[in-house]
Amino acid sequence: MAWTGPTLRIARSTARLDEIRRFYVEGLGLAPLAAFDDHAGFDGLILGSPQAPYHLEFTHERAAPSAPQAHPESLLVFYLPDPAEWRAATDRLRAVGARTVASHNPYWDKSGLTFEDPDGFRVVLQNAAWPL
Repeated sequence: MAWTGPTLRIARSTARLDEIRRFYVEGLGLAPLAAFDDHAGFDGLILGSPQAPYHLEFTHERAAPSAPQAHPESLLVFYLPDPAEWRAATDRLRAVGARTVASHNPYWDKSGLTFEDPDGFRVVLQNAAWPL
């Protein structure tokens, strides 16, 4: 059954669309949901899961490629409570060359690993269930 409620889209620019695709699709395991080329001067990629009420959009402006600025507390956090699923996800990210970093907030290092994407933004894979 298709989701009919609100959908959250997190969008940001990148100057490295191909590297971002590799990190999030091959590494993190998100599915490409849509893509566009030269839509009013922008190329883009929308990723997620067809069943999930969220997705990520990455855009690249052809005329003025932007260089996004990452902050160590700007995080995407994925809770993966199954240890085998968590290990598989961290292994996939390492296989595409993603590097782990110590989290700025030590809370995330207790049960997870923090990776930097090609733009320096951080993705936490937390080996825990979300309690709410």
